[in-house]
Amino acid sequence: MRTATYFFIFLNLSLAVFEEPAVYPLPFLVTSLVEVLCLLVFFGRLTHFAKVTLRNVFWKDTKNICIMVAILLSLTDLAVYGVLRLYNMRSIRWSRIVRPIFLINFAESRQIRRAFRSIRNTLPEITYVFLLFMFSLLMFSLMALKLFGDRNLQTAEGLPYFRNYLEIVFDLYVLVTTANSPDVMMPAFDFSSWYALFFIAFVIINTYIFMSLFLAVVYNNYKKHLKVMFGGVNCD
Repeated sequence: MRTATYFFIFLNLSLAVFEEPAVYPLPFLVTSLVEVLCLLVFFGRLTHFAKVTLRNVFWKDTKNICIMVAILLSLTDLAVYGVLRLYNMRSIRWSRIVRPIFLINFAESRQIRRAFRSIRNTLPEITYVFLLFMFSLLMFSLMALKLFGDRNLQTAEGLPYFRNYLEIVFDLYVLVTTANSPDVMMPAFDFSSWYALFFIAFVIINTYIFMSLFLAVVYNNYKKHLKVMFGGVNCD
């Protein structure tokens, strides 16, 4: 039963590769039949669990309620999507975002739920570090707008350089990952080599300091909640 449950959960999650927009597209009838089969297996697994569990215990378990709601949402979305296709109307399979619910809420996925619970408990405690990082990013973006916005600089593609605040925020956010380095700073550097100091300061503060701090906070809090969950066992 456990192997079958994992197999159909994996099959259900894998449908995203074959549904529109797909990497390897398959006909809608094929993917819909496979999804219906997976949902029937999930419903049968839930019914079997209900037969061996006291009724008041079964209905008090939020995991069972989540699975039933996910099955109903998936079937409803599948039916609506199929009807709209018959009338050549475009729509979106929004129910795909509920598929991980099956992975988390079945009884066999206890370890996944523990990890998910630890992540959920960690999030509130890293909010302050994340907000501080976002404040630094927004302030540096404002400084970049004031430094470069009025100098009529252009990128290598001939586009305006650092004149839109939201685009600056996105570019500097990408710079934190160093994915667009050094391209993002070259128009300013070509105008004056002194502007490199701005980007050096940004990378030192946000990439090396804030990201290291963020990682340390996430790791320490996750380890703390995991240790509490396992009753004080060393989680290093």
